[in-house]
Amino acid sequence: MSNVRISIQRLTSLAVLPQYATDGAAGMDLVAALDAPCAIAPGHLALIPCGIAIALPPGFEAQVRPRSGLAARHGVTVLNSPGTIDGDYRGEVKVILINHGAAPFVVDPAMRIAQLVVAPVSRVEWSDTDALSETRRADGGFGHTGQ
Repeated sequence: MSNVRISIQRLTSLAVLPQYATDGAAGMDLVAALDAPCAIAPGHLALIPCGIAIALPPGFEAQVRPRSGLAARHGVTVLNSPGTIDGDYRGEVKVILINHGAAPFVVDPAMRIAQLVVAPVSRVEWSDTDALSETRRADGGFGHTGQ
């Protein structure tokens, strides 16, 4: 396991730095930088600010992922999961939450709302070809390998 040094800027006094909940956690908790509760009606979404901006080093991205407890208990998840924060983005980190549950969900100030996972990114160089190599699977997809 290697550590990656990332610059972070608090954009508001409500900002809480992302932290790992346990030593073995892959993601850091993202916290809502709200000054008042925000209710999300069933079937609706809300863009929740985290009050931070980050400067990822070259060759890295950050992924915004759902918290399993919010999904399992309330039906609340990250809409564009995983959301990607590109290495050259310097704006505020925000989370698009959607309520798939049956009841309104309230996001309280300083609530843990998502996870942030930092990962390396590979750059692709395409090699244009007239034919691809053969495989056993070939072009079978969308359930092709069975139930």
